[in-house]
Amino acid sequence: MERTKWDAAIIGGGLAGLIAAIELARGARSVVLLEKSSRMGGRAITNNKNGALLNLGGHALYRAGAAYAILKELGLRLEGGAPSPKFGALWNNQVVPMPATLGTMMSSKLLSWSGKMQLMKVMMKLAKMDASRIPDMSLRAWAEAELSDPMVRHMLYSLCRTASYAKDPDYQLAGDVLAQVQRSLKGVLYLHGGWQSIVDQLQDQAVRAGVHIVSGRDVKEIVQEEGRVRGLKLSDDGYIETAHVISTASPAETYKLVDGAERTILKRWKDEARPAMAACLDLGLRKLPVKGRDIALGLDQPIFFSHHTVNARLSDNGTLVVHLIKYNGPGGGDPQADERLLTEAMSTLHPGWEQEVVARQFLPNITVVHDTLNIARSSRVTGPTVEGVRGLYVAGDWVTHGEMLADASAASAKRAADAIFKSDRLA
Repeated sequence: MERTKWDAAIIGGGLAGLIAAIELARGARSVVLLEKSSRMGGRAITNNKNGALLNLGGHALYRAGAAYAILKELGLRLEGGAPSPKFGALWNNQVVPMPATLGTMMSSKLLSWSGKMQLMKVMMKLAKMDASRIPDMSLRAWAEAELSDPMVRHMLYSLCRTASYAKDPDYQLAGDVLAQVQRSLKGVLYLHGGWQSIVDQLQDQAVRAGVHIVSGRDVKEIVQEEGRVRGLKLSDDGYIETAHVISTASPAETYKLVDGAERTILKRWKDEARPAMAACLDLGLRKLPVKGRDIALGLDQPIFFSHHTVNARLSDNGTLVVHLIKYNGPGGGDPQADERLLTEAMSTLHPGWEQEVVARQFLPNITVVHDTLNIARSSRVTGPTVEGVRGLYVAGDWVTHGEMLADASAASAKRAADAIFKSDRLA
């Protein structure tokens, strides 16, 4: 890397880093992007195993979300298909119809008559409510105040886990989670080629815009002087001079990079973070033993099953790709117990699946998001500026103004780039 002075440097080559880099480069800034691994994409990379394209855990693009809008604005082709509309449920180690339509709701043996009426009312309410008007309260507090039927609460929690990829009802903010459920009900896209298709297009757009991408080099320190960013020290003793840095690392990792971080807002962000963890089992199969059993939500266990190749191309040889996830709390779970639970759920759904496996990927305790919107946070708004260090900005799945997951990554990247433009205008 011959050039050592840049208008902006970005730490991390995931969705947030690539989007921020493109925005800045298109705004006539010289940009260097540093990714410590050998591949761009972060959690959005897709692995090819025996012809099956396996994402790093569960991924879905919400058509009503910020990420979809921003990626389209950047000129990306977002091609794929919707999940199967036929939902099942797992209850007491059995597969039962999920009461997702009026017909299945009326015929469901899971619900009493009063429970059916209550479920119908809450689904109608979800379709119409302004979730932003819900007072700051936990998801559990809202559910227990609104729903008297325990089974209806089970069903609501399963929808909330699936939409937010998190299981933390005592801390998750009800309004934000329910808004995410509303977005999920407006349309979900499973991508042809997996999320690597987004990464590859973003990387191509970044190179075309003039971003200098460097992989395999780690940042050791964000150098500052008198509370102002001056550059980056690299782990191989290299140095980059820049007045603007966007960190897309986690709150704890960003904190470690800043000398005196304990005197900045980075300490609060690190201390208050409640990550969402999960265990994920992805499989490539020659066939599904039970035809048409494509999606199932766990009601008494925090798990979700989805057959992604119903409408999305994730192989060139006819291999089917399915995904199972167990949502864990901030502390994660027991890898052996979680893998056993997921394989048992797969056996309940598709007896004999083991004989059809051509690819397998188990990811224990993967970090889905580094911080969730929760009642313990001092503020619902994070970043993009870092109070106490001028010229330092943050972006990523935890840097939110109400968005979640990839929507937070994309929206925060755009906000960070805009903050740099504003800073330059005021200089």
